[in-house]
Amino acid sequence: MTAARAPSPAPAAEFAPAKVNLFLHVTGRREDGYHLLDSLAVFAGVGDELSLQPGAALSLAVEGPEAAALAVEPDNLVLCAARLLRPEGEGPGAALRLRKHLPVASGIGGGSADAAAALRLLSRHWELPLPGNAAVTRLGADVPVCLRSEAARMGGVGEVLHDAPALPECGLLLANPRIPLSTPAVFRARAPGFTPPATLPERWHEAGAMAEALRRCTNDLEAAALSLCAPVGEVLRAIAAQPGCLLSRMSGSGATCFGLFPTAAAAEAAARGLPAAWWRWGGALHRAVA
Repeated sequence: MTAARAPSPAPAAEFAPAKVNLFLHVTGRREDGYHLLDSLAVFAGVGDELSLQPGAALSLAVEGPEAAALAVEPDNLVLCAARLLRPEGEGPGAALRLRKHLPVASGIGGGSADAAAALRLLSRHWELPLPGNAAVTRLGADVPVCLRSEAARMGGVGEVLHDAPALPECGLLLANPRIPLSTPAVFRARAPGFTPPATLPERWHEAGAMAEALRRCTNDLEAAALSLCAPVGEVLRAIAAQPGCLLSRMSGSGATCFGLFPTAAAAEAAARGLPAAWWRWGGALHRAVA
């Protein structure tokens, strides 16, 4: 009589939410050329999904609606994150599967969120401590805040994180014209000069007050992105024209733009009003589970 085969373990999984820069000030530049930033980052209720099964070697498969734009190469950020945590060939591997929902090179930290999810997942699987923020920034300026995956004030080159003001309930709309933008190219196109850090309160009690305060801030990369990708302006205008929109701005280095709305339902309805050819999503902020 053949013994019953033990069931395969259920895959471990991590959600990799989209990161949105509600403002982004370039405050200076280090001697090594890296720019110093001040930004308030929040996370959306949409993102990629990374799962893991035990495996003899380290591997990555990519699937999902946005997978075609992402080649699985040795420099893929998920694999780079795995090698940062532990050099390849040392100990058991892991079979990773990434379901890609976020557009590539779009200013909402998709690759950084995926790398951060890989670090969280593999640190548990391999029983290794997470690296510090200074080491993690070697993967990208957004990876430390994505590792945290909750609203935070970003400083330095991304490695300095502080608690964000207490955020009210609100809705968030994201839209991208499906045109990738290179972050280095946007920084090169940026006009000279720097912006001081923003002054923010400890909390906002409602979405309108938050939008009013954020209007006094900027995204210092928006003008440069517009010079390289005119459709960003079309997206910004379309978001601003949606009923109930409190603020329309570009996130990160673009080309994804966001709109703030009083409620998640209003943002979801606004997403349906945007061109179907664009990537778009509307809903609530992602709130990390304590």
